[in-house]
Amino acid sequence: MNPTSIYDVFKNCAEAIDNDVLIERENRNDKEFHFQNWFKDRLQSTSYNSEDGGRNSYPDFRLVQLTEGYEVKGLAYPGRELNYDCNSQIPTGLHNGRTIYYVFGRYPARPDGNQYPVLDFVLCHGDFLNADHEYVHKNKSVRGFGTYGDIMIRDRKMYVAPTPFGLAEGLAHYKTLILPEAYQVNENFQRVGTLVRTETENVIVKYSFDLRNNELIAETCPNPNAGKQHRFYAYRLASDSNQTVSMRSAIEYEVSGDEDIE
Repeated sequence: MNPTSIYDVFKNCAEAIDNDVLIERENRNDKEFHFQNWFKDRLQSTSYNSEDGGRNSYPDFRLVQLTEGYEVKGLAYPGRELNYDCNSQIPTGLHNGRTIYYVFGRYPARPDGNQYPVLDFVLCHGDFLNADHEYVHKNKSVRGFGTYGDIMIRDRKMYVAPTPFGLAEGLAHYKTLILPEAYQVNENFQRVGTLVRTETENVIVKYSFDLRNNELIAETCPNPNAGKQHRFYAYRLASDSNQTVSMRSAIEYEVSGDEDIE
């Protein structure tokens, strides 16, 4: 294994939650960066220097000494928690040669002030969400739409991916680390579950949209790795709960906005 920051970062976050280090939002209109700022403080309290990715960039934080990055997703509870919008970047465990970890934290949806706790916390390797390292996202456009042929249609893809809460049972109310089986942990951690994800039989390689009837049609091809299993282990600090983590029997989808999910 190459050197990694993941153990120190997770430990800092878990201990901060245990010590009641609260999220602090600037005001009630701060609906995006409050949990991200909480994580930033935890990251900066480690020995690893990091750089902010900036708005609409990926990942949110990039380490300087190591080729690792962290993407942060805050989830209001109660609320949508089984999946999330990925905007213009599909989740992955490797991006531009950098290992990517995903940070999920739930917090009260309607706090009574500008300080409130992290309710539970999951830090996972991006491959747990999607193990494809080859796909490159690009936005495209076509011109010639409309009565006069001078309207442009932009194909700006939005991806909806499951969160760890949508993939596994036993994560709610705990602090959990999910890593590929190749990672080696020390005595500060206990294993609390084995999570196996199996590659699908067919993969989408193309889609088309019929403007006459608003139908979106996907085209698939056989996955050369169909049936391949990716094994991950769930960990917690040795001093924490040993509540078991296991895969859900089926993935549920929550609809955001006015789209239909089939």
